[in-house]
Amino acid sequence: MQISDKNREARGIALTAIICAVLQLAIAPNVGLGNGRANLALVFAATVALTSGGGRAVVCGFFAGLFYDLSTTGPIGLMALLLSVCGFALGGEGRNRLSGEFASGILLFVVSDLVVNVGYGLGLMLAGQGGGFVDAVFLRALPGALLSLVCFLPFAYFESRIRTSGPSLGGGHFKRGL
Repeated sequence: MQISDKNREARGIALTAIICAVLQLAIAPNVGLGNGRANLALVFAATVALTSGGGRAVVCGFFAGLFYDLSTTGPIGLMALLLSVCGFALGGEGRNRLSGEFASGILLFVVSDLVVNVGYGLGLMLAGQGGGFVDAVFLRALPGALLSLVCFLPFAYFESRIRTSGPSLGGGHFKRGL
């Protein structure tokens, strides 16, 4: 039986948001593969969508995308739109996909990661801020998707372990993690 503790979920989302924001501003611009950079706003939005789902995922996706748009030189609103749609698509079931179906959650992230990064690369190309199609897709979007996946894996593992090892019904003791 899974007990819903709203304060615990809100604290977890706030902590994940702070960690992703700091990493997005401090680390992501300096570590790249080709022209691609890790998108930690996508990592945050997908983590919330796959663990909480529902309307919370869409709202968190929008604000994470807006934060990403304001911290880069890209067009404002493009990543907010993409992450809102991503949050809606990933969080549609409104349940924790990472606790019971970890591989399925990772596969959903990979697909959404590719769609968001390619969509953003093409959006930059159409706005005149990227190079051609090859630069937008093969030199920017695909390496960025790979780096985002690498950044997502620790968050997904942590969320899957912390959600399944919460307080039990018998006296408030904690279950063993591993």
